Amino acid sequence: MIKIGIVGGTGYTGVELLRLLATHPQASLQVITSRSEAGTPVADLFGNLRGHVDIPFTAPDSASLAACDLVFFATPNGTAMKRVPELLAAGVRVIDLAADFRLRDPAEWAQWYGMPHACPELLAEAVYGLPEVNREAIRGARLVANPGCYPTAATLGLLPLVEAGLVDNQTLVADCKSGVSGAGRGASVGTLMAEVNESFKAYAVPGHRHLPEISQNLGEAAGGRVGLTFVPHLLPMTRGIHATLYARGVADVDLQALFEQRYAGEPFVDVLPAGSHPETRTVRGVNHCRIAVHRPQGGDTVVVLSVIDNLTKGAAGQAVQNMNLMFGLDEAAGLGQVALLP
Repeated sequence: MIKIGIVGGTGYTGVELLRLLATHPQASLQVITSRSEAGTPVADLFGNLRGHVDIPFTAPDSASLAACDLVFFATPNGTAMKRVPELLAAGVRVIDLAADFRLRDPAEWAQWYGMPHACPELLAEAVYGLPEVNREAIRGARLVANPGCYPTAATLGLLPLVEAGLVDNQTLVADCKSGVSGAGRGASVGTLMAEVNESFKAYAVPGHRHLPEISQNLGEAAGGRVGLTFVPHLLPMTRGIHATLYARGVADVDLQALFEQRYAGEPFVDVLPAGSHPETRTVRGVNHCRIAVHRPQGGDTVVVLSVIDNLTKGAAGQAVQNMNLMFGLDEAAGLGQVALLP
């Protein structure tokens, strides 16, 4: 069994991680930290875990975390980077679900996250945890940077086109919509039901923190810098991301075959039949990305539709997928759920 610690288990990402690990055949939850809820049984805060998780939250403690095989950080940006060096020194593997190790350039990190990086020497070692790109590197990693939710949906949708050099990499567009849980569990006027319900809006149009992450991913696939316009939107629903992705200048190729071949054998990427329109409800609570590719009116613009659950393939599910790879398990272990309908 893998002895697991979770730092920051009280947010939406944390409880999703607990939900998945509670039934994982090789996971043994040892420590779940929370300063504000220390001493409270996990199942008292999250009733869905009653009968599945029987330990309390505890205050963060270096010794108890160092006794684990793997520690997940489900914490705000800027927290993990302060504690990861000591855990790695103790021989503990780490998966960070925040953004601390996603960007390779510490100056770019400081620009977008408003703070200097606490351990820039680890950025080169950290493996970006998108299995469909870095599977072999993840297997041998000590430190995995779990991707963001928008970057997962956008990268998987555009990747086959960019890798194959079939489109103009300077005019890429990612028009993405997320459910409210993407904003986290903290109280905020902007995410109150009366503010969000029956409404729809864009936000962070001048620049969102996930922009450099998506650009970094696509730039590595393209072998050079890309031009990307990324606009996020807030949807009046709890979970899910729908990314509508545009690329121009496509060559005359069989796009359906291109996507099917790129993701053949990928356990968590489902390329739908030609003409399909994926729905967020078909991935609710599961670690899948469903993709459809279109060429409207047979023109030179490709439209890719990519849907994920922002808390699962966009966060906790992908983290468990990475854990499975790091410990030599079946990649799909603990991730065999069926999406909830209706």
